[in-house]
Amino acid sequence: MTTTSGEASTATTAGAPKPARRFSPLVLVALLSGPLLSMIDSNVVNVAIPDIGKQLHGSLSTVQWAVSGYLLALAATLPATSWLAKRLGTIRVYATSLALFTLASVSCAFAGNVPMLITARVVQGIAAAPLVPLAMNLLFGRGTDEKRQFPIGAAIVLFLGPALGPTVGGLLVSSWGWPSIFLVNAPIGLAALLLIPSLRREIGADTPDRSARFDPVGLVLFSTGLALSLYGADRGPRSGWLTPHVWPLWAGGAALLAGYVGWAMRRKQPAVDLRLLRNRRPALAVALCTIAGAALFSVLFLVPIVLQEVQGHSALVAGLVLLPQGLVMGASTQLGAVLMRRGWLRACIVLGFGALALTSLLLLGVTEHTPTWETALALAGRGMAIGLVIQPLLTVTLSDLAQNEVADATTLFNVGQRLGGSAGVALLATYFQQRVSERVSTALRAAHGATAGGGGSSFDSARLAGLPSVLRERILDAMIRGFHDTVWIVAAIATAGVLLALILPARSAVPAFLATDVAGSPE
Repeated sequence: MTTTSGEASTATTAGAPKPARRFSPLVLVALLSGPLLSMIDSNVVNVAIPDIGKQLHGSLSTVQWAVSGYLLALAATLPATSWLAKRLGTIRVYATSLALFTLASVSCAFAGNVPMLITARVVQGIAAAPLVPLAMNLLFGRGTDEKRQFPIGAAIVLFLGPALGPTVGGLLVSSWGWPSIFLVNAPIGLAALLLIPSLRREIGADTPDRSARFDPVGLVLFSTGLALSLYGADRGPRSGWLTPHVWPLWAGGAALLAGYVGWAMRRKQPAVDLRLLRNRRPALAVALCTIAGAALFSVLFLVPIVLQEVQGHSALVAGLVLLPQGLVMGASTQLGAVLMRRGWLRACIVLGFGALALTSLLLLGVTEHTPTWETALALAGRGMAIGLVIQPLLTVTLSDLAQNEVADATTLFNVGQRLGGSAGVALLATYFQQRVSERVSTALRAAHGATAGGGGSSFDSARLAGLPSVLRERILDAMIRGFHDTVWIVAAIATAGVLLALILPARSAVPAFLATDVAGSPE
């Protein structure tokens, strides 16, 4: 049942409902550890691929499946999250997934060869899929009679994990070797599992819904379509979008997802109910989350390329440059929550996307000689902007929904974020490669009077070191200009977010568990 802002205000002032209780620190550890680990592991392996290939005697193209296998398994399993939670109970599925994720992490660390590592990573991806949406569901206090105050900043795990991945991976690999990026999950996951009994006591009843029906056709359509779409998006920039072994992937995935839309709209209990997107506010919030994911993750992909291939920094330095962005994002999430509770929900989202567009343009100042601290400062500004929109977008998504719709909504929110991130990286990586290739070819023709061969983005720092200094400077300048061309597209994506956010109502009903201040008392 939808609660209007007027009703919420009246109920609060009249004192009818009890003030929302805060989660205990131990329960927060249990609920946030799983999502954070699963998001970090989505890209923490990237920096370790060369070391894994050397130690396990595998080619880089084969070892790359340790990344792809995780993401594809996660995408294929994610649509089943809502039904599993309804049928088996949210806490039970969360605890089982966290246990399996922890065990698979240890298996990854002790893998003796590449096939064993890939298999363990696939299991890890399957286990990771439910962690974020189920934690969000439990944190929002749905499924219990007692309202609980949503912890300010908890939603940051949706975006902070991937931002921390390169930093954490670089630090661990350089200090203790690649197995450490998996072993570090064990004590954190085990500690969270030991706190599950406290979670059960504090959350209360978690009664499974035995009437929830399994939708095998819908699950196959959604899971397969999502996995094929993401894999096609991953392969497109590398091999060409229209090559015979790539276009059937993204085209087939899109067709299956379209088929699921038609199926879900006609079925009473689909795998993930899309009918909630008929409500304008949840639909806009999921769309804006997709845009935020595209703007964030595309830059997380592009900036390390510039830092390593153009400026010649190590993967560790590149990871450290990205770290302030995640830290500032966490701090600005709290500011976004405060503005939202004071009734400035639309203004906060518009401000966030506007700031994201402007701070993205600061990256136009990055050259082959730019100090790393300046790049980190520009990225921190982007982190501040994205932090402003995270909590408000989750609030818009869930504020108008009935209790039995929340599991589907958190799943769709997570799907939107992942699709946006993957599509943003894929499309902008392709554009970046094309622009760099064109500009490098132009630079080489100017230097030699002949057409250059090879793609521009294939010029790494090692190859450039052997070229004459004048030619090397031309190529580096061309690569930077290609990066700047792509930055304009990122800013345009963020600007689209501003325009879409203007459609939101100026004020939106804030759920009771968000209508309290940090101390838990009514405002």
